[in-house]
Amino acid sequence: MLEEFTKIDSKMKPLIAAGHIKGISEELLNWADPEVADYILHLDKPQQIMVYRALPRPRAANIFAFFEPDDQDTFLEALTDSDTRELLANLNPDDRTALLEELPATVTRQLMQLLSPEDLEESRQLLGYPEESVGRLMTPEYIRLRAEWTCEHALEHVRKYGRDSEVFNLLYVTDSNGLLVDILRMRQLIMAPPSSIISEMLNYQFVSLSAYDDREVAVEKIQRYDVNALPVVDSDGVLVGIVTVDDIMDVAEEEATEDFQKGVAVAPLETSYSAASPTQLFRKRIGWLMILIFVNLISAGVISSYEDYVKEFITLALFMPLVIASGGNCGSQSATLMVRALAISDLDLKDWFKAVSKETFVGLILGAAMAVIAAVVSKLYGGDYQIAIIVGLSMVTIVFVANAFGALLPFILSRLKIDPAAASSPLITSIMDVLGLMIYFSIATVILS
Repeated sequence: MLEEFTKIDSKMKPLIAAGHIKGISEELLNWADPEVADYILHLDKPQQIMVYRALPRPRAANIFAFFEPDDQDTFLEALTDSDTRELLANLNPDDRTALLEELPATVTRQLMQLLSPEDLEESRQLLGYPEESVGRLMTPEYIRLRAEWTCEHALEHVRKYGRDSEVFNLLYVTDSNGLLVDILRMRQLIMAPPSSIISEMLNYQFVSLSAYDDREVAVEKIQRYDVNALPVVDSDGVLVGIVTVDDIMDVAEEEATEDFQKGVAVAPLETSYSAASPTQLFRKRIGWLMILIFVNLISAGVISSYEDYVKEFITLALFMPLVIASGGNCGSQSATLMVRALAISDLDLKDWFKAVSKETFVGLILGAAMAVIAAVVSKLYGGDYQIAIIVGLSMVTIVFVANAFGALLPFILSRLKIDPAAASSPLITSIMDVLGLMIYFSIATVILS
């Protein structure tokens, strides 16, 4: 990326230094919008504003949508009210809603005062839906047809109103009350005789979303039905907007990032890592770490209660890390597999028994294989058959329990309406440390006694 910017700078820097607005605009014509957004953010602040203002207004709005929220805030502060009004008017409704919901309430109110009456009504409607709902994600810019129209009438309507539509290949057919009837492809409309009636071309089989659905439902349905847009209806079935695949890709990326962060016991960041301050990172990480400290203190208590055995058979302490770490690792593997399977709907909550049974069996096999290796190693290092037996039995038991526990915990959390991604590797590892020590020393007590 740095080499690419160096080549671009050789053409752009003289134009920027001379303040040649027209030259800057012409040079950027052959660039894709994401490339322009990246290049603008690469510049110094005064140069960023100059290049941004050199862009035609509609294109500037498209490029603005590629900026991170913090960068958008910076640009809004630098723009005049007139520039901001033009920007908001040219933003797509879904991008405008995303911008307004990211900003502080006072700033959002100020910006909404700059909207036209039509845009203001539209924004209020979209912002009225719950956070992270499909209603916040949708756009009201689509092509609507009536079932009783002829194809000729429908094509005239498309020519007149289709320019502002978010998608052009899908047409949404409604009745006189606005209820969604079916979805028609542009190809069908073009290929049909002009006198054909729209209703005669429909099969009345379509998939839609509720405006109140969680946005993860939209991700799942677009992936499942392999479409580039889905209609959104209200509780009465009235068509209120559409959700497009480009918005869904953003949501899928955000959800995957959130799950990764939860999977390592980090509270989800509201911004990108590069934009997060050390204070924000501290706040997002300290909570779980403090909880895990107290869990690990329980492990210390378990060890102290078997202090006499550890003193008498010092070899027990030598193999504690080997056995305990194996339990944490296996439990984390099992939990990760379950969390992902639930996230992509490969498993449902009702499948918990089948999944846990499978993981229990796999845990038994894994434990047996690992126990043989652990017992041989402990015999070679410790030279005591009793210790080898303790290590082998502990290994198979701990891995068996860890696999079953790691598989079950995500289902329990899902049943409690808690994100199963919270069954993080650090959490599983810390819990299995406690359980593993209890199993290890219980077996040792029985054998050595």
